[in-house]
Amino acid sequence: MRMDVKEFLKKDQFASLLGIELLEAANGYAKTRLEIMEKHLNAMDMVHGGAIFSLADLTLAAASNSYGTVAVAINANISFLKAARKGTLGAEAKEISRNKKIASYYLTVTDSEGELIASGQGMVYFKKEQI
Repeated sequence: MRMDVKEFLKKDQFASLLGIELLEAANGYAKTRLEIMEKHLNAMDMVHGGAIFSLADLTLAAASNSYGTVAVAINANISFLKAARKGTLGAEAKEISRNKKIASYYLTVTDSEGELIASGQGMVYFKKEQI
C-alpha cells in the first residue's frame, strides 16, 4: 500500500526538530511553514542560512515525492536575498520540468509580509520504489 506524502514526511526527524510544517502537497507542488524561534537564529540574530535551506529542502522533498515514487535530491542551490529575524517563513516548491528519471523545481522562501527571503532550484532523481 502506497503511503501519502504527508505521512511519509512525518518520518523526517530533522524537519520535526526544526519545527517545519507541511501545509500542502500535490503532484509537483508543495508549501511549508516555519515559525521563527530563538533556536533558528545565528549569532547576528538573523535566521540561520541552514534553517532557511532546510525549509526549502523539505519543501522540495514534499513536492517531488508527492507522486508517490521515491525522489532524492541530486542538486540544490539557494540564494539568500534578505535577512529574516521574526515571524514565520513560508516556502514553496513548483515543478518546472519532469521526465521519468529527473525533475527540476523552483524554490522560494518568503517572510510573514510576503517579502522574498531566498530563491533557488532543486533537482531530484526518481527511484523505482514507492513511498
